[in-house]
Amino acid sequence: TTDGKTAREVYRLVSDEVHAIVKEQYALLNEEILPQLATEGIRFLKRGDWNDAQREWIRGFFFREVMPVITPIGLDPSHPFPRVLNKSLNFAVELEGRDAFGRSSGAAIVQAPRVLPRVIRLPRELGDSEYAFVFLSSILHEFVHELFAGMKVLGCYQFRVTRNSNLFVDEEEITNLRAKIQGELPQRHFGDAVRLEVANSCSEAMTQFLLGQFNLSESDLYRVAGPVNLVRLMQVPDWVLRSDLKFQPFNPGTPKALQKCHSVFDSIRGGDILLHHPYQSFNSVIELLEQSANDP
Repeated sequence: TTDGKTAREVYRLVSDEVHAIVKEQYALLNEEILPQLATEGIRFLKRGDWNDAQREWIRGFFFREVMPVITPIGLDPSHPFPRVLNKSLNFAVELEGRDAFGRSSGAAIVQAPRVLPRVIRLPRELGDSEYAFVFLSSILHEFVHELFAGMKVLGCYQFRVTRNSNLFVDEEEITNLRAKIQGELPQRHFGDAVRLEVANSCSEAMTQFLLGQFNLSESDLYRVAGPVNLVRLMQVPDWVLRSDLKFQPFNPGTPKALQKCHSVFDSIRGGDILLHHPYQSFNSVIELLEQSANDP
């Protein structure tokens, strides 16, 4: 770089900054956002917070919705570590004992399909809060032992791996670029791992095991105090009917030059018109295209 730093030094500086940002992100979630939501009757319940009625409902949800679509993979010489999709939710389980078939496995991987919701809303009548939610990770932690009959679960830890999704295509050596890209696209989900996120409660032994499986170092590890994919929380505001807790809907405007014109082309002839999206409406562009299509 211009300041004399090597690529490795720049990468380390960026990594340190990102680690600090992620740590602050979860601190804000746990120390400010969730407590403030709880004061408004919007609670994200941990396993220890479930009352008997909620636990029974969640148990039924697990057997009805979760258990039929997940397949635990016990790790042994005949069952190697599975391929893990980019940014998918997974659970590493530490086990002791033998299963119903007499097989012994010290660890297993449980992959959560994307069809399963990461946040589940509980029925209002089950508790005191107007809005009560649980994370899918909490449900799996509570009932993961149901997947391993006869074995003792020593620990269950969520994790997520981020993979390099860049396409590697040499345009000079291929004859059909489109076919080559189509062949590369399915492999984007299984590119080289670049980051591992694990629950902050994950044991050191399991953490090192996962790092080894993905060929990553400690600098690529992020310990998180909450769900590994915070983006899934964005659906919660749609469930909460509290306009007093939300920003007012934003209505994009239209430039004055286009507000009363009958033809966009006539307005453009008078001078250039700058549109600033998303603060100004995209309808003007659509109107331009429609008038272009109908222009004789």
